[in-house]
Amino acid sequence: MAAEVGRIVALGASNLTRGFQTVVSTARDTWGPQVEVVAALGHGRSYGIPSRLAVRTLPGILESGLWRELESRPGVRTRGLVTDVGNDILYGVSPEQILAWVEEAIRRLRRFARDLVLTDLPLTSIRRLSRGKFLLLRSLLVPACRLSLEEVLERAERLNAGLGDLAAAQDVRLFRLKPEWYGFDPIHIRPRLWRPAWQEILGGESVGSSGPRPRFEGLRLYTLRPERQWLLGIEQLTPQPGVALRFGGRVWLY
Repeated sequence: MAAEVGRIVALGASNLTRGFQTVVSTARDTWGPQVEVVAALGHGRSYGIPSRLAVRTLPGILESGLWRELESRPGVRTRGLVTDVGNDILYGVSPEQILAWVEEAIRRLRRFARDLVLTDLPLTSIRRLSRGKFLLLRSLLVPACRLSLEEVLERAERLNAGLGDLAAAQDVRLFRLKPEWYGFDPIHIRPRLWRPAWQEILGGESVGSSGPRPRFEGLRLYTLRPERQWLLGIEQLTPQPGVALRFGGRVWLY
């Protein structure tokens, strides 16, 4: 069995949100049914500013209650994941500012996690984007964005290079996302590849399933409310006592 880990702290946006049940079940298969997963995620999530998608707004990851929760939790061996870093490009944030936010997230995680994993950008699939496809995705995901494809690519290249430098400087494991994980959608891992992809990202090794696959756990996790969000401008606060899952593990969402 992989070295014992009692808690996963996962930061990310749409890829983490879409594959969250896979992250939870993979952690449970690898480290047992008592593993905790504390996550700040959400479609379109920014690391440093509030982000809005349709009618829902979430605070920036650095402003979320996740950090307060970690302060209150008993110390256990923890693995940290820092993923989905590229969203902020489409919000007009400079690569330098994004890197500063990521560095701050790593600095904070260092207080709680022995092992940290930082994923890079799926540059290969982004480079394959046609101008028409880019405009379609931009209008669907971030309608307010007016950056051109060329500007997005240039910023993505700078950000990706900076992530490599940051990982080396901070002694963080940089995980290079695999081009074959992406298809028509250049930024989201194909659903049929969620399990092998997250197995590699989470642990750097292939692990097998040691238990049944819960049929509705993914839907339950997807519909859980985070601690703080705004729907149609109305703030909603949801206490996070740690949701116990039927097949093991507990989850906190921020």
